[in-house]
Amino acid sequence: MKIFITTDHHFHHKNIIEYCKRPFKTVEEMDKVMIEKWNKKVGKDDLVIHLGDFALGNKKEVKETREKLNGTIILIKGNHDKVIKEFIVVNDSLRIGNIIFSHRPIPKKEIPKGCINVHGHIHEKESLEGINVSVEQTDYEPVLLEELEKKIGIPKS
Repeated sequence: MKIFITTDHHFHHKNIIEYCKRPFKTVEEMDKVMIEKWNKKVGKDDLVIHLGDFALGNKKEVKETREKLNGTIILIKGNHDKVIKEFIVVNDSLRIGNIIFSHRPIPKKEIPKGCINVHGHIHEKESLEGINVSVEQTDYEPVLLEELEKKIGIPKS
């Protein structure tokens, strides 16, 4: 089993294309490409920690999108996550070793010494507080936790 990290897909959200200057012509194209990229990396038995803002849509749309994606998803609830029945839900943050996963950036002064915050919410903007893994930062695909740990210099346990 591999563990992946991702955030801020905003499936079914037409306006996010313009807001974040995403390289897609339509919401249908955006959703299709992101689903394909997800499934190319994530296997059926893998775990994905999604840091919020999975989708804007009705219950049926969110359920159908979830069913198209490989892996088990833990969702750290984001500010746009209203329909969350399809996920294992964390309401605030999740700590694994020295990494604190959250939807919004956590101010550095609130992060325990020796830890780093991996978050989303700010999309195409660089993080001043931790590491932003919004899909705009990761070529619209999940990132392997092991690769993320190497990038930020956390020794393998």
